[in-house]
Amino acid sequence: MNKLSVKETAMAAVMCALMCVLAPIALPIGPVPISLATLVVYFSVYVLGIKLGTLSVAAYLLLGFAGLPVFSGYTGGPSKLLGPTGGYLVGYIILALILGVFVEKFTRFGIKDRVMVFVGMAAGTAALYALGTGWLMFSTGMDIGAAMMAGVIPFIPGDIGKMVIAVILAPEVIVALRRAHVLGQEG
Repeated sequence: MNKLSVKETAMAAVMCALMCVLAPIALPIGPVPISLATLVVYFSVYVLGIKLGTLSVAAYLLLGFAGLPVFSGYTGGPSKLLGPTGGYLVGYIILALILGVFVEKFTRFGIKDRVMVFVGMAAGTAALYALGTGWLMFSTGMDIGAAMMAGVIPFIPGDIGKMVIAVILAPEVIVALRRAHVLGQEG
């Protein structure tokens, strides 16, 4: 088992903290609010890779589960994870894992690599939507059409915009962090 270095732990903690700060800021449009959480997941995994990026997302979920007000609308606790939007929250882990596979394979910052990372973001987000929508249907009794209108359709344009932002800016952040010797070549 590989132990995390202090630097790796600190980087995962910083991304977790960023998610704790940005994810609660939400636009309540229905049972599923619009937040910046997916943007932070995209950045965390793109910048830190599959292991540390997923760890930062898992730590965020654990903090929220423990009751810290880090979920949308400054909420937290087990009831939030078990409530109608819980599938979307847990879906962040699935998103991180799927995206992480693409980030690990396409490590350069050329157009092809960025397009493939975008594809990974889209695939991970589709999996997040599927898990979240399934849980929303189960927990509320909504049919698939109502659940898609509540938890998927309104989010697609914003999530595509977040993916574009991440694909453009994350490589620049990685380069800056490498220059500052904060992030190694593997991250």
